[in-house]
Amino acid sequence: MLYRRMPENGDELSILGLGCMRLPVKDGKIDGKRAKSQVRHLIDHGVNYLDTAWTYHMGENELFLGSVLADGYREKVKLATKLPSWIVKSREDMDRILDAQLERLRTDYIDYYLLHNLTGALWYKMKSLGALGFLDRAKANGRVINAGFSFHGSVEEFKLIVNSYPWTFCQIQYNFLDEKNQAGTEGLEYAASKGLGIIVMEPLRGGKLTSPVPPEIKEIWNEAAVKRTPAEWALRWVWNHPEVTAVLSGMNEESHIEENLKIADEAYPNSLNEEELRLVKRVEQKYRDLMKTGCTGCRYCMPCPSGVDIPTCFEVYDNLYLSGNEKEAKLMYAAKAGGIIRGDIPGYASRCMQCKECLEKCPQHLDIPGLLKVIAEKFEGPDLETWKAAARQTFRVD
Repeated sequence: MLYRRMPENGDELSILGLGCMRLPVKDGKIDGKRAKSQVRHLIDHGVNYLDTAWTYHMGENELFLGSVLADGYREKVKLATKLPSWIVKSREDMDRILDAQLERLRTDYIDYYLLHNLTGALWYKMKSLGALGFLDRAKANGRVINAGFSFHGSVEEFKLIVNSYPWTFCQIQYNFLDEKNQAGTEGLEYAASKGLGIIVMEPLRGGKLTSPVPPEIKEIWNEAAVKRTPAEWALRWVWNHPEVTAVLSGMNEESHIEENLKIADEAYPNSLNEEELRLVKRVEQKYRDLMKTGCTGCRYCMPCPSGVDIPTCFEVYDNLYLSGNEKEAKLMYAAKAGGIIRGDIPGYASRCMQCKECLEKCPQHLDIPGLLKVIAEKFEGPDLETWKAAARQTFRVD
């Protein structure tokens, strides 16, 4: 495991951090036995930065992590969690939520505490409610060691927030498709110039850079002199930036964990050569030619008041254009959006009532209602019942 230094406090953080938002699930809940084994295995192999949040897994995540970090594991890691800015209604809420998080996580302090998803109006709301004074007090009384924020807005908003408080760190979405999206490279370099540590989320763009990999993308990767998996290319591209302190991976498959650990033992800054960087640039352009929605699967748009499973609808639609397999896409739309695999109610795109509540929640600022209309027209034709029957048979649902 390689480590990089947090600029302000000197903490040596593993370049690979665990993003706990995507822990393995079973029957709609965190798969406790498997997830515990994965988390402790990662810590045992050098990962020392764990990122959770109040809302992950419908509020289960912090409770689960608190139990996993018993028996001495809490002392081995730097623990990060977040104050949910969209839930907070008063200054009192901030203390109430932080105290509840300390209880859930079975700890007396949070190493890295973030104001969650500061974008536009949420930033001004939190500032007006006294969030900066709250952070000062929480640091003074030892409940919080380092203060930061996570971000999904424009680079102009990002710079404003960076300049508004003596943050220790920030957390941004960054990958080779997002150089000019959200904070982007400009924001990355600006925060670094101000002495902030930078935690990167979505390095694989919600998994879209690794599965499925379109044939056109594979052809480009196969031209490389040094053969790497798509995940390794994407991660190494982020780690190639010396400004990056740590990268969060939502790894929840054992094979992915082992692959990521191996990469994190070799990914030094400025280690990709010019030819390799040009190759990544070509892959980026090809992805832009193929992808349709821009969704990362973060699920901030959920729950939908009309019951639409928005991320699943977008995932299937994007995969259609990444794979070119229309039959498989229609089957998976019926199986996933139709609730057949999970055994729950359908979350079809056609259920959208155009309430537009999702527009305020989406970090990517996508036209979700417009996209859902297109997806409904694409997948919910007269053959949907046929594909539902095929999905039941394929997944052995009675």
